[in-house]
Amino acid sequence: MSRALNFNAGPASLPLAALERARDELLDFEGSGMSVMEHSHRGKVYEKVHHEAVALVAKHLGLTKDWDVLFVQGGASQAFAQLPMNFLPQGKTADYVVTGAWGEKAVSEARAAKSLGVGEVHVAASTEKEKSYVRVPRQDELAITSGAAYLHVTSNETIHGVEYGLDASTPFPTAAAPVIVDMSSDILARRVDASQFGVIYAGAQKNIGPSGVTIVCAKKELVAQGRKDIPAIFQYRTHADNQSLYNTPPTFGIYLVRNVLAWLEGEGGVPAIEERNKKKARLLYDAIDGSGGFYRSPVDPACRSIMNVVWRLPTAELEEAFVKEAEGQKMIGLKGHRSVGGIRASIYNAVEVAWVEALASFMKDFAKRKG
Repeated sequence: MSRALNFNAGPASLPLAALERARDELLDFEGSGMSVMEHSHRGKVYEKVHHEAVALVAKHLGLTKDWDVLFVQGGASQAFAQLPMNFLPQGKTADYVVTGAWGEKAVSEARAAKSLGVGEVHVAASTEKEKSYVRVPRQDELAITSGAAYLHVTSNETIHGVEYGLDASTPFPTAAAPVIVDMSSDILARRVDASQFGVIYAGAQKNIGPSGVTIVCAKKELVAQGRKDIPAIFQYRTHADNQSLYNTPPTFGIYLVRNVLAWLEGEGGVPAIEERNKKKARLLYDAIDGSGGFYRSPVDPACRSIMNVVWRLPTAELEEAFVKEAEGQKMIGLKGHRSVGGIRASIYNAVEVAWVEALASFMKDFAKRKG
């Protein structure tokens, strides 16, 4: 079988080893005579997988015992509302840093939750007006609210290709309040000091598993402070108290997350995968910057994502031709998001270096022929 070179933004490429393991175990999991997806979520067979996945998340993120690791559902989109429902009571204000489309959505959903007893939402900084999200703001540009409930930030903007913390000049913002970070598209892609955050959350479908699984890692003391006057299913406390088994979890999805995280461990963990990811990103940015202006990255070099590389060509017609020719060479998912256009290559952990080398080679050839 010849694998497609998958550059989709999500759902995205999964490690072949994780898929092959699922294939081999699909019909008879560990000699049980059943698929893992057929086992009861309260049975010992599945619980072993479940707790192994939790332990691997904690290990790879470097979480201490004062963190809860939760598997929930609804994606980051549900978390946009669920986080303020838990941690933003009436009479308090939460600060948000907006660096792209997903930060916008987080603000919108938090404000929509006001009718559910949620407090005020304040945009502490936004880079929207500066050429449409091409950088992250500096710490001294943030208008932090005194006594804020929390500060929310998006680590990596999947659509705009803007990422925090890759350069000494672009560290994650700090605040007296807990910092909540959406890491949906760069979780476990690079080393990050988790101690600077109060909550780390991510949809799994970009870097660590299939769609349908959401990971929420939160400081235990913060979970304990969450509101109790919302339905139990929406309280993170409920899921923490029940080890993410309060209701039926997405068992097969969590099993695949376990497979992916076991693969990551075998590859040398986050430090090794970070170096690989930076190498892949350099290949593409070098092709862009070395094209004599044929390709153009709109993003400030200090903020260029190592997960979602975005660029433009001189005309929309050339961009369309680029995507079509790339598809002819089994390079899939390169069309930019419909809201911004252009080209986007999502080069998550499972995307192989050889795939990116092939894409960079194609870029150089296309520029030579069309430039």
